[in-house]
Amino acid sequence: MTNANLYALFQQHFPNDLDAPALVSPDGATITYGGLDAMSARLAGVLKSLGVTKGDRVAVQVDKSPAAVALYLACLRVGAVYLPLNTAYTPSEVAYFLSDAEPTLLVCRPQSEHALKGVIADGNTLHVRTLDGHGEGSLNAQTAEPLTTIAEVDATDLAAILYTSGTTGRSKGAMLTHDNLASNAIALHDMWGWREGDVLIHALPIFHVHGLFVALHCALLNGSKMWFLPKFDANQVIELLPQSTVLMGVPTFYTRLVDHRGLTRNACANMRLFVSGSAPLLAETFSAFEDKTGHRILERYGMTETGMITSNPLDGERLPATVGYPLPGVDVRIADEDGNVLGADEIGVLEVTGPNVFKGYWRMAEKTASEFRGDWFITGDVAKMSNDGRVSIVGRAKDMIISGGYNVYPKEIETVIDDLDGVKESAVIGAPHPDFGEAVVAVIVCEDGTTRSEADVQGAIKDDLARFKHPKRVFIVDELPRNTMGKVQKNVLRDSYSTIFN
Repeated sequence: MTNANLYALFQQHFPNDLDAPALVSPDGATITYGGLDAMSARLAGVLKSLGVTKGDRVAVQVDKSPAAVALYLACLRVGAVYLPLNTAYTPSEVAYFLSDAEPTLLVCRPQSEHALKGVIADGNTLHVRTLDGHGEGSLNAQTAEPLTTIAEVDATDLAAILYTSGTTGRSKGAMLTHDNLASNAIALHDMWGWREGDVLIHALPIFHVHGLFVALHCALLNGSKMWFLPKFDANQVIELLPQSTVLMGVPTFYTRLVDHRGLTRNACANMRLFVSGSAPLLAETFSAFEDKTGHRILERYGMTETGMITSNPLDGERLPATVGYPLPGVDVRIADEDGNVLGADEIGVLEVTGPNVFKGYWRMAEKTASEFRGDWFITGDVAKMSNDGRVSIVGRAKDMIISGGYNVYPKEIETVIDDLDGVKESAVIGAPHPDFGEAVVAVIVCEDGTTRSEADVQGAIKDDLARFKHPKRVFIVDELPRNTMGKVQKNVLRDSYSTIFN
């Protein structure tokens, strides 16, 4: 039986010359493919010494670095389940993930160690180790005995759990298998025409699907060099464009590049592909980018639970405000609430089936069952499909905000705000923002005789929510608009505050 381990697949596609660069930092520091393989083997040895075995969860909340990539690959090598956590999550948020996933090991930034140890439940035998952006810390892989073997796994064994917030406020752990990740990577590698000599500008974080699975996996499958930037910096990206061929980003990247005087056709002459995802790309950004560069951005669509689902074509018409066609091996349909399949250009909820669809939500069997209709996963995104199968996303059924490429669920923020003294109720919405796409806005009703200011509310919740969830504006009102059934009319609020960031 062939080993379905995702790392084995990557290793098969490493360059014949293992001295070829894999990860190159802005200062020129280079990790070769041979070095990355060796580093991941040493970290696999550390995991083994800490008792991490196949199926154990490893929670990781660290800064982006080559060592962080090697740690992810080390988890694959030993058959552990990688659990990446947004570095913006507060200790109180991390506490939930630790209690729910019950990892064997938590790897965190040195400066976060004390606070995170403070939220670990008494009696928990969780190992805690540190890793900083330079690859140093108590994880201490430099002198570790390397583990050169690769664990034998089945295609349906878990490779990762990624937590996604829910409309009820409780985060759900999406279980992704080795086959989920491998099939999606292979499909994207083929659909986007990866070729010898491709060089990727990697400026995305590596704690979610886009940076960790889409960008990193495609480059590893191609044995490509990656400019590995700790974060997006328009000046750095402009400097690297002439030495690169592929950039993957969120719409915010492209709005900032369009505003940069260095973005020219000449600067992009060596580039062959610009990909956008994680949030809707505005048609005006698409057009402005094409006017300045001659390149049409390729927009695609996916979810934490599925990886990528659709993509505009590499060769063929890339239409703004559409997300293209299903990936090879992936089927989509548009259905009504009862599961009846709708016709061309009829609006309904997008459903998907294929090898990319996740195994279910961690320890939430009932929730998993409610999100499927037979083999079809109900995305909750409102969409329509043309006669030739091109998909357009027209809305979201799950009341989600996408700010700067990050998913934000209003209920989670409302729960924190409603617990504040003097707050009677709140409603959280997304408002159009020129840089982030959408920004979080909170509308609050105070208890009688109580007043709270915008700054007061923002300060009171800052330690309970990751920064990207913080409301950029808070409005205090006498009452929230409601329909005849008493339900808050968020559509009215969205209309009322639609121009506040203009």
